[in-house]
Amino acid sequence: MAAVLCVGLTTLDVTQRVDEFPVPGQKVRSLGAALSPGGPAANAARAVAALGGRAALLTALGADALGEFVRASLDPVQVTAVAGTTPVSMVVVRNADGERTVVSRNASVPVVAPDLSDLVAAADVVLLDGHHDGLAIPAAQQAKEAGLPVVLDAGSWKPVLDHLLPLVDVAACASGFELSDAEVHSYGVPLVIRTQGAAPVTWSRNGSTGEAPVPAVEVKDTNGAGDVWHGAYAYALASGTDPVAAIGFASEAAAVRVGAVGDWVERLARWQDSRSGSRSC
Repeated sequence: MAAVLCVGLTTLDVTQRVDEFPVPGQKVRSLGAALSPGGPAANAARAVAALGGRAALLTALGADALGEFVRASLDPVQVTAVAGTTPVSMVVVRNADGERTVVSRNASVPVVAPDLSDLVAAADVVLLDGHHDGLAIPAAQQAKEAGLPVVLDAGSWKPVLDHLLPLVDVAACASGFELSDAEVHSYGVPLVIRTQGAAPVTWSRNGSTGEAPVPAVEVKDTNGAGDVWHGAYAYALASGTDPVAAIGFASEAAAVRVGAVGDWVERLARWQDSRSGSRSC
């Protein structure tokens, strides 16, 4: 079973669907509301588990009702949580096109990593989102020492990336990531991938470049789509798929996410089960 250790941010997401985003000072009635775990690392771990992999999550959670709700909702992900806070993200999704807006506190309290030897030893791939410096740096260092591929979800620039990028094998960057592909390569990153929404995913490695199309889909909810992409990519890599070939699988999984309203985890699991009657990528 492919095993992925996801390191980084976990939140409690409060999601509301609306016909239109409110303007300043306006009150609108939502079409529905939901509470769920969120955050790049947590969503990636949930995607890995839905695809049939063994998902471990190293994160920080508060010792309170919010933290307990999130932890219970992450099953069957193996959660290792150091003491911290449980950030709350307020997510508003526009019903017509699935576009979303998010307000979140994110990681705000410094954390210290526990002994990571067992977590790293059980993993085939380590996926980082750049949050929680005290967890990300030691996890990346130990992964490199163990010869494990390290994948970075590079959504936006964070100061810790000066230290993380030299330890990264694959940097999967959002379209708005502040560094160019060449600048990312200058840190010693062998493979740089850039997702661009509905546009083809581009990649560069060893002087070669290419692009991979993404599936056309009716977009219903974009929240967490990038997180699912990264989780699916890490799962494919852990399953032995070539790092460039894994791009297509990740894009297909993300398309399942954006086409879902509500329980995207169950929908992703059904999609994986339907592929050739197996749970392999």
